[in-house]
Amino acid sequence: MELELNTTPDPQAGSRERSGAEQQALFLELLLRDAPAVEYERPVLRARSDGSGAETVAALENAKLAALRVRAVLRDRQRRESELSALFETANDLAGMRSLDQVLRAIVERARHLLGTDVAYLTLSDPEAGDTYMRVTSGSVSAAFQRLRLAPGKGLGGLVASTSLPYVTANYFADPRFEHAENIDTAVREEGLVAILGVPLRMNGRRVGVLFAANRRERPFAHSEVALLSSLATHAAIAIDNANLIDDTRRALDELHTVNERLQRHTASVERSAAAHDRFTDLVLGGGGVREVASAVAEVLGGTVCVHDRTSDEVVTASPEGVTSVTAPGTIGGSVGSGGNPRPSDRSPVLPADRDSARPSPEPFRHPGTDHVPGEGSGPEEGVDLTGAARSSLASGRAVSVGGTWVAAAAAGAEPLGTLVLRGVELDDTDQRVLERAAMVTALLLLIRRSVSETEHRVRGDLLNELLEVPARDPVSLRQRAALLHADLDTPHVLVVAEAPGGDPQRLRSAAAFAAETVGGLAASRGGRLVLALPGSDPAEVGGRVSAELSAAANGPVTTGSAGPTRGPETFRDAFTEAVRCVQTLRALGRNGDAATSDDLGFSGLLLSQDRDVPGFVTAALGPLLEYDAKRGTLLVETLRAYFAAGGNLSRAKDDLHIHVNTVAQRLERIGHLIGADWQLPDRALELQLALHLHGLLDQGVDLLGDRDHT
Repeated sequence: MELELNTTPDPQAGSRERSGAEQQALFLELLLRDAPAVEYERPVLRARSDGSGAETVAALENAKLAALRVRAVLRDRQRRESELSALFETANDLAGMRSLDQVLRAIVERARHLLGTDVAYLTLSDPEAGDTYMRVTSGSVSAAFQRLRLAPGKGLGGLVASTSLPYVTANYFADPRFEHAENIDTAVREEGLVAILGVPLRMNGRRVGVLFAANRRERPFAHSEVALLSSLATHAAIAIDNANLIDDTRRALDELHTVNERLQRHTASVERSAAAHDRFTDLVLGGGGVREVASAVAEVLGGTVCVHDRTSDEVVTASPEGVTSVTAPGTIGGSVGSGGNPRPSDRSPVLPADRDSARPSPEPFRHPGTDHVPGEGSGPEEGVDLTGAARSSLASGRAVSVGGTWVAAAAAGAEPLGTLVLRGVELDDTDQRVLERAAMVTALLLLIRRSVSETEHRVRGDLLNELLEVPARDPVSLRQRAALLHADLDTPHVLVVAEAPGGDPQRLRSAAAFAAETVGGLAASRGGRLVLALPGSDPAEVGGRVSAELSAAANGPVTTGSAGPTRGPETFRDAFTEAVRCVQTLRALGRNGDAATSDDLGFSGLLLSQDRDVPGFVTAALGPLLEYDAKRGTLLVETLRAYFAAGGNLSRAKDDLHIHVNTVAQRLERIGHLIGADWQLPDRALELQLALHLHGLLDQGVDLLGDRDHT
């Protein structure tokens, strides 16, 4: 600064008396250099110190004042130009902003920068509460101040908001014009504000808020600063309006997009419903079954579908890729074809081994000893009460959602026929109706199938009863009727008679009919017992497996007797009589729940059997001993005969055999290893003694079979 002052021309370098033009040139040079105001005093001071005349000093003084006025005008224009430039930049910046928060933050930051204040903040009106609230701050350090709400007319901000006029104060707390409120004063004092300027934000003639600039010390705010902040507030109001319009447009677009998506989903669901209706109609007209229903539901609705056919206990699982698994109720030979009905070409004369994969349930929606819908407790919905959902669906006739899984009961009135379980997809109202329609179609198909099945079962039962009548009907007519039912009476059959006093008769009849139907056999109810005629040649194997099936259906013990194989329709009656005797014998012996043939009943079976296979009985009782003697040349059979003849006395037996008593004991121990340790029990001992007696007769050439052909 001093360097600049020293460059001022020395008035003594020339004439002591300067002309008016020289004086003006001197001050113009100061204006040109934008010299500080203090330099404008130097020419006047120099003239006085040099002893210039009063006129000269007065002329210099007038020139100085004129120069200072020019300087002030230039400074004011520069400031105004700077403010206008800043306002232009602000308007340009605000125009490019789309977020309301971003706009408000930029307004407050720019206000603080333009006015050079410590703090700037903005409040917005709350039409519902009728006051204004702090929205954005810059430079604030007080949390209470940042959460402040201003009631109408309270404080400087409340007065600006209610009057829409700018207000300014150099010392807020000492200014009596404002109605002070405790919460406002506390927050302002905590922030440390003293001088405050507030201007209204107006948009389309309505008040939207207040823009503030404040200092933490006393300072006056010039009119130009009030005007500058008011101009900024005007731009801010426009920017806020634009941001609100953009937000409104964005929300409208979002809502439109949401409505469009909802409309698309509804259209898609309507199309799925129409497609499902066509598919289900085709299923009914085409005689489809549970598999086709499951496949159609999975294809139309998506997700994984599990359909439980309660009438046969078949469970079909399908996905959009097709049927993934079928859990059959354990068929007696053969495979299950489309629609759940057996294919005649696939029938087998014997029972398959995989009979425990699924069992008929004694109660709706239950497995034996359980209380759940098939598939419950597995997968992501583990622990979900699907049984309760099925009952609720049965009662209401509507699909029920539980744990993200949809359950629909297929029922005829109050009678449950099956259950549809849909997983892995959310359903709207239209899709829910599709699932319910699928349950209705399932019930209809099951009713049709049950009606057909019951008719066929009744026809099969009538045919079997006629085969068991005395005298037998015309064999030719019986064979023709059997052929219509895909049964061949000339094929060897096993007759199985079953009793289950505590079982559900309807379930037992259904299980027996299903067992017979799947292999081309016959089933009937006769004299309180179930009678089955199944293709096969091994009574023990067929009878045992039928017993297991019926026990699962009855959820309890079932006593069965088997006989056969038959040799034409004329022999069905004899095999039935023998099977009945086996059941009666098992019951008399207290062996309820067992399955047996006459061969399994020892000497009792020998007496009951129509053929009385004496060699077979002897072989069954003494076979291991006879084989051992034949291979090793021992006398185990003779030792056993002598032991029984001696009344179980070892000393008498060794005398009859002419061997040492220890040898007798060793032979008896060997006998126990070969035929079982229970050979000395009364029933077993009686059977062995009878077998030894018959063996002796056969060895002597006695014809115990008479004139019957037993080969």
